[in-house]
Amino acid sequence: MGQEIERKFLVVSEQWRDAVVAHVVYRQGYLCGNQRSSVRIRVSDQEARLNIKSATLGIERQEYDYPLPLEDAHTLLDCLCEQPLIEKTRYYVDYQEKRWEIDVFAGDNAGLIVAEIELACVDETIALPPWVGEEVSHDPRYYNVSLVKYPYKDWVRP
Repeated sequence: MGQEIERKFLVVSEQWRDAVVAHVVYRQGYLCGNQRSSVRIRVSDQEARLNIKSATLGIERQEYDYPLPLEDAHTLLDCLCEQPLIEKTRYYVDYQEKRWEIDVFAGDNAGLIVAEIELACVDETIALPPWVGEEVSHDPRYYNVSLVKYPYKDWVRP
């Protein structure tokens, strides 16, 4: 069994951009998402993955991840996944010996920027960067599976 321990935060400034070490553009969609789990297809320009996560609310979830043929993944995204797809660029930023992932969403979720950090254990102490704001780990609206059904553009006020 795979285990993911991850915390999510809103990003409150652009300071992180000067520290980017890499980035990747993702297209992802969900074959299903229910009270027990979600099944996701994620494609970058170099690889495709099938990902299954438990629907547990909070920072700790079961996670399984498998490679997929790129052509199959594109077909699954276009033909079988719920629409709209999640479009985002993930930036990798190192801060105090930890690797942060900053997701800048596009499409129906444009304007949303979320920072995530994976932890070794639930009670691991981390230093928060100055560009990190409110923690949203326990808010299901910020889960990608939720952003498909209820995109950021529909619940944020300009």
